[in-house]
Amino acid sequence: MNFTLLLDLDDTLLVNDIDSFLPNYLGAFSKHVAPYLDGETFVNALLAGTHQMVQNRRADCTLKEIFDQSFFSLVKVDPVEFAAVAERFYAEVFPSLRDLTRPRPQAVELVEQALGRGYRLAIATNPLFPLTAIRQRLEWAGLSPERYPFELVSSYETFHFAKPDPAYLAELLARLGWPAEPVLMVGDDLERDIVMARQAGVPAFWVPKDGAQLPEGMQAPAMQGGLEQVLPWLDSLAEDSLLPTYEHPVAMLATLRSTPATLDSLCRGFPDGLWRKQPELNEWCLTEILCHLRDVEQEVNLPRLRKVLEESNPFLPGQDTDPWAQERQYIAQDGRQALAQFQIARARLIEALEAMKPEDWNRSARHAIFGPTRLIELVNIIAGHDRLHLQQVHQVLQAARL
Repeated sequence: MNFTLLLDLDDTLLVNDIDSFLPNYLGAFSKHVAPYLDGETFVNALLAGTHQMVQNRRADCTLKEIFDQSFFSLVKVDPVEFAAVAERFYAEVFPSLRDLTRPRPQAVELVEQALGRGYRLAIATNPLFPLTAIRQRLEWAGLSPERYPFELVSSYETFHFAKPDPAYLAELLARLGWPAEPVLMVGDDLERDIVMARQAGVPAFWVPKDGAQLPEGMQAPAMQGGLEQVLPWLDSLAEDSLLPTYEHPVAMLATLRSTPATLDSLCRGFPDGLWRKQPELNEWCLTEILCHLRDVEQEVNLPRLRKVLEESNPFLPGQDTDPWAQERQYIAQDGRQALAQFQIARARLIEALEAMKPEDWNRSARHAIFGPTRLIELVNIIAGHDRLHLQQVHQVLQAARL
């Protein structure tokens, strides 16, 4: 059975009490930067930058860029010089924090058995740290990325959203190419792992800390228990019982927000000469896909949304958009500009959706092809269209790099 496991790191794969780790981390870091920055100023700026990362909603800025904008507006230090100082901290000082953690043997067993079954594994840790800090903590857990082929490790250099925002999990899934197989989130934190996963439409396995109980009135996760119980529990289920469901408005919005962010990450640094490389004859290249997404957003999705919100049961004509690739000569256009224009249009769509009243999701319309429909169904189609073309982008990028 094909399967994708999304694994939280701290207090799931690695025993790491944040109440102990965080003050020691801040103390060690502030001591390291003392020759350059006042300790209190540094800590306050670091925490402010972290807060901005957690709150970020921009799809065109990575969490690192959001952090840097906040941090360097509060401290008087050269960003290039500070980057070298931070690099030395993570190379020379951060490893000393290992003694505050301890490995969880069941984690290694879970990962090895899951990989042996051919499962896809991603490290779904809160991407508020640089990749080097996350890779080191994986080492501390006995799960060296050099040995274990995790398909993706989320970090602040390439991600745009953070836990508990369900857009974080949607971004993770999008970066994996929106797996068509069952998916399971495994984590210890009820808000940042379990509730987030449910909002994103993904089943979750809760690994509670010693003695932790599910709060009264809270919806139970798909399952709870120790890491050693994850695979036996999976074996007891029907093969398709953990397929994600993205039909709830919160999950749809998470998908819609993740698409421009994921495209931002996937397209960064992609060689100029490959943007117009078609995988096969008559198959769209990256530039053509981005132009298609832009024009559909600007000329189909946004006008339809406004029409449904402003009129009573309006008629929505069908629109065949595929011929636009040839008619508008997408391949000759600027792919990066198309992405930027799509991001702007998508932000407008999301703003309109988030401003709606709950009852607006049930507003009716008459579609030339689908017949009677509701706004929630139309938005679900947009989200499905996103997933389809992100899968296409993954295929195009993979073919271009071969």
